[in-house]
Amino acid sequence: MKSKKRKKWVQTVRTVSTAPPKGIFTKNAETIAREMARLDVSPKGIGSAIRMVQYFINRSGKALSKERRKELEKAKKLLQQMKKK
Repeated sequence: MKSKKRKKWVQTVRTVSTAPPKGIFTKNAETIAREMARLDVSPKGIGSAIRMVQYFINRSGKALSKERRKELEKAKKLLQQMKKK
């Protein structure tokens, strides 16, 4: 039985609301949070930055190492704390 080659919905996603700098998701959590919180990166606010980090985690899937996933989750928590202030 042939399996259909399915297109992933994320391939068609385009956004102008968040423009993360190249390579930002390879940095430490504090740097990721600080850079993503900047208005020139996330002009619609910190909520947009949180969604972009989560999108990157989801898009990376199983290719993301446990250490990198942990660091990205930490960055997401830092962004959530910034949003509460």
